[in-house]
Amino acid sequence: MIIDCAHYRAGARQHERPMSIAEAATYAARRDGFVWLGIHEPTDEEMREIATHFPVHELAIEDAAGPHQRAKLEEYENHFFVVLRTARYDDEREQVDFGEIHIFAGPGYAITVRHGEASGLGPARKRLEARSELLETGPIAVIWAVLDKVVDDYEPVVDGLTADIEDAEVRVFEGEADQTERIYFLKREAIEFYRAVHPLLAPLAAIERGANRRVTAEMQNYFRDVNDHVKLVHDEISSHRELLTSILEANLAVLGKRQNDISVRQNETTKQLTLIATIFLPLSFIVGFFGMNFGWLVGHISSFWVFAVYGVGSLGLSCVALYLWFRRSGYL
Repeated sequence: MIIDCAHYRAGARQHERPMSIAEAATYAARRDGFVWLGIHEPTDEEMREIATHFPVHELAIEDAAGPHQRAKLEEYENHFFVVLRTARYDDEREQVDFGEIHIFAGPGYAITVRHGEASGLGPARKRLEARSELLETGPIAVIWAVLDKVVDDYEPVVDGLTADIEDAEVRVFEGEADQTERIYFLKREAIEFYRAVHPLLAPLAAIERGANRRVTAEMQNYFRDVNDHVKLVHDEISSHRELLTSILEANLAVLGKRQNDISVRQNETTKQLTLIATIFLPLSFIVGFFGMNFGWLVGHISSFWVFAVYGVGSLGLSCVALYLWFRRSGYL
């Protein structure tokens, strides 16, 4: 779906009415300024129209038809093709949503194809329209404006991930519920975020060195500023990955200690039950033996003192023997 399409000339937007892809291509062919065509979730028909009316490489069209491309900046014979991974932190769900923006930028045109909800480009267009001197540099200014917007949107994501990681770290050492699943989820988000940021370092460094002849010296300064922000985000997300690895190891250590404590308590309980069973085993035997009413027992236990010696005495003697054995064995 076409979100916005405008013709820019002499550093200013020429009209506000909507334009079709074919009409935008007509203005682009005049090389009188340039057109910026913005599309969100393009249909197959729209991608075929772009391929028909604009001189873009078929491989770039194939890549831009759907998401799941790696971040990159490629230079074809007559145009740039840029893939940017967008990111947005959802405070309610405490999750990062990723999307993609593909940019075609050639003589007389800039086409942005957006997949996903993250990083709407309305603010980038308005910001660029307020800078007539940048608009006059042509489609390369669109690449900078979109890139700058995407990188600025990375900062809230870094803050959100930092807060989540710190919270997970606190919960690990407080010994609350198992945090393994949450740490793995955060680590997966950090890796996905790293994949969005890391591939931008090399092409931006090349632009900063002046290796790309299509980027003017004036625009190099703006790309240098974006490169500084990308490096900062890259350093932050790299430290996040390392910290999450340490937190995961700490979590496993805490879980191991917790399991060890449980085992110790279970062993102590088993020991106590064993002692009780050991105490009652001889007592139960003696009581059972004297309770079987053999003729000899019935005939010979005829007074209280005989009962006390054979019955109560044997019970007391067994208790003393058990006490001495437990004491010698270190159980008491």
